[in-house]
Amino acid sequence: MQTDTDIAALTIPETIFLWFQANLMNILGAFAVLVIGLLLAGFISASVSRALLKSERFDQTVARFLSNVVKYALWIVVLVTVLTQFGVETTSILAALSGVALAIGLALQGTLSNVASGVMILIQKPFKVGEAITVSGLTATVQNIGLFTTELKQFDGLFVMIPNSELWNQPIINYHRHPVRRFELIVGIAYGDSMEKAREQLLALAAEDERVLDEPAPLAFVASLDDSSVGIGLRVWCATGDYLALSWALTEAAKARFDAVGLSIPFPQRDVNLAGLQGAGLQGPVQLGAQAGKGAPASSE
Repeated sequence: MQTDTDIAALTIPETIFLWFQANLMNILGAFAVLVIGLLLAGFISASVSRALLKSERFDQTVARFLSNVVKYALWIVVLVTVLTQFGVETTSILAALSGVALAIGLALQGTLSNVASGVMILIQKPFKVGEAITVSGLTATVQNIGLFTTELKQFDGLFVMIPNSELWNQPIINYHRHPVRRFELIVGIAYGDSMEKAREQLLALAAEDERVLDEPAPLAFVASLDDSSVGIGLRVWCATGDYLALSWALTEAAKARFDAVGLSIPFPQRDVNLAGLQGAGLQGPVQLGAQAGKGAPASSE
């Protein structure tokens, strides 16, 4: 048995050899735990990734993120187990790691909030790439959904990047989530024109356009009684992809059809009583008008 004096007289290589000799079983056990633990962590994380990718609720980005979280968590467990093989007190190490994690979390609070919101967006899927949405007064098409930010493209071609936390905390209107949507057109006619005739003409326009769905059936109705006109409404349903083109076509066709059948779309008018002019021989209301464009009466105030 070597005494302390004999150990002190050993060289550094001899000391290392003696340490390895005394801790050979612990070293072998730690190595085995390390190899098996890393292989097991890789297998479990890959299995989690495959399981998440099979589910339609999880995006590929979320699947990779969650599988990496599982893998890194298992790596920490393996590291702590290896240190335990050498008799290292892991309680203080875990406490230190917890303190570091808390400090990093506080420093990256906004970033972590964006990550959490990004994960929820990718899981809940309130919108997908290629869909048009409105959020916080901004209407644009989704280009890319990341863990930190979402990239949008406005209809005028401008690029917009929004932090995910701002998207997740706001009401979102998705224009493409449902396969069909309703279009409503309101056209004003003169009070002297036939409301029934106007409704018939609007329904005829809807029947002539093959993009208008039969169910729900088109509906024409009196929408409002305005100051200068009677608002005749038309409600039709169409495929979401046809909405914009159909709205343009029906609006233009309604104006042309009303002109063809003698239904007028009046300009706003106001009757002004000039009380001070009654003594000069003017009686009753006087209609004031101005030319707006070529031969068209404009609004009078």
